[in-house]
Amino acid sequence: MSKPPAASSAAIVCAHTGFSWPDGTPVLDGFQFSVGAGRTGLIGLNGSGKSTLLKLIAGELAPTDGSVKVVGEVGYLPQHASLDTHLRVDEALGIAAARTALHAIESGDGGPPWSSEAESLGESEEHFTTIGDDWDVEERARATLDQLGLHTIDLDRTIGEVSGGESVLLRLAALLLRRPDVLLLDEPTNNLDLPARRRLYDAVTAWSGVLLVVSHDRELLDRVDRIADLRGGEVHWYGGNFTAYEQALAVEQEAAERMVRAAESDVARQKRELADAQVKLARRVRYGNKMYAQKREPKIVMNSRKQEAQVSAGKHRALHIERLQEARDRLDEAAEAVRDDDEIRIDLPYTVVPPGRTVLTVSGLRTRYGTHADLEVRGPERIALTGRNGSGKTTLLRTLTGELPPAAGTAEVHVPHRFLPQRLDEVLDNDLTVVENVARYAPDATNNRIRARLARFLFKGARADQQAGTLSGGERFRAALAALMLAEPAPQLLLLDEPTNNLDMSSVRRLVTALHSYEGALLVVSHDPRFLRELSITRWLTLASGVLTPTDPL
Repeated sequence: MSKPPAASSAAIVCAHTGFSWPDGTPVLDGFQFSVGAGRTGLIGLNGSGKSTLLKLIAGELAPTDGSVKVVGEVGYLPQHASLDTHLRVDEALGIAAARTALHAIESGDGGPPWSSEAESLGESEEHFTTIGDDWDVEERARATLDQLGLHTIDLDRTIGEVSGGESVLLRLAALLLRRPDVLLLDEPTNNLDLPARRRLYDAVTAWSGVLLVVSHDRELLDRVDRIADLRGGEVHWYGGNFTAYEQALAVEQEAAERMVRAAESDVARQKRELADAQVKLARRVRYGNKMYAQKREPKIVMNSRKQEAQVSAGKHRALHIERLQEARDRLDEAAEAVRDDDEIRIDLPYTVVPPGRTVLTVSGLRTRYGTHADLEVRGPERIALTGRNGSGKTTLLRTLTGELPPAAGTAEVHVPHRFLPQRLDEVLDNDLTVVENVARYAPDATNNRIRARLARFLFKGARADQQAGTLSGGERFRAALAALMLAEPAPQLLLLDEPTNNLDMSSVRRLVTALHSYEGALLVVSHDPRFLRELSITRWLTLASGVLTPTDPL
């Protein structure tokens, strides 16, 4: 039975919530969080606990301390979930029973032909009970599928017949049909092509209940009412969408940096005052000792004054030390408010491609899945390759790099090149350290040379000696990017396949900075328009119906 979400009363409340993994690794401790009606975007660094929090709210995990309470029915779309490929679409939507009952009633079938009249009446009553008030279930299902661009999908098809992106939208359609009071979405636009993303954006914009969405998709986050920034186990709230959050954060960080400068000045002043006080006290002690040696006053008076001077000197020194410590504490507090905005800085002169140089020649190419392409890349061009899910973009990239043989035609790369696939395991060996992984691609480089270059990718000291398998998602991406960009010979053509999938905001910013520093040619597949626009793309191509054609910028 369909119902509108109880927007006025639905809510999520986490009170003193704690959660640790079975090995004792803490994720949340004394966590406080509450959200009511409206659309909330939950952001934070990889590993900060966003997905874990959604699982706690959905009831898939239980808190180890405190409580997690939800008022209203919960609908949850996890980040990594798959539907049984043998399910029919109506089963995936949760309407199969109601649909079967509706068809039985419409056909006048109260039961099997051999059943008695009483049995038929009983089955007919069961059909009515199954349907309840939801007589328009098929119409609503079709309307929801149409809303999400799935109008070609028949309710009797199986899940195995739809694409991965369509599968994600079907799971969302099932939630929209249920109309839960609280809707939880974890990175819902991952692996969705641009048209599918836009339909999901519209669905989010139209949602009137409680919505909590974890995402790194800035276009999606510009459609929420507030931003919850999960950092250091605490949530910091910002009113407005993601653009407003960025503006507020810039002002906040500027103020924090001013506080740091002021606190640093205060620490320096307190150090000077402590040094001055110690000089003055030393002079007083020398003067007192001189008077005592000359015995100008009675011994008892001089001993009393000496004792008073020592006590006074001790108090004076303690006061200045206390003031210095307070100044240092203020500096530490001010420094904590300034975020770690370290950026990847790359200076790779051997990646430079002269404007007239031919980088890639594709002539009469046909991939094994039927894509046709003719293409020439010259100089340091930056090319964006877009297209629907399943259109063959990844296959085309792997054919261009020679990983897959073409069915016809040729693809010739004229410069050193590297390919960054969606699966980082194809680049990194999890059992090797970051240094060792880079050394695989630059076997003649010295250890010191590799470490010096890795520092620019923010792997300094012991961080460069971490095993790849122990790194966070953002760190793994940075390590894979370093391995390819520091390879020898230096790559003058980079091919990237959906590089921003599963990256947090900080990692995306670092990637953009790194690619701005790169002076070779770039061919990138992405469904993220904002990311592509930030790369200063010089040419836009779309792959549709097996044909590669120029297109307008997104």
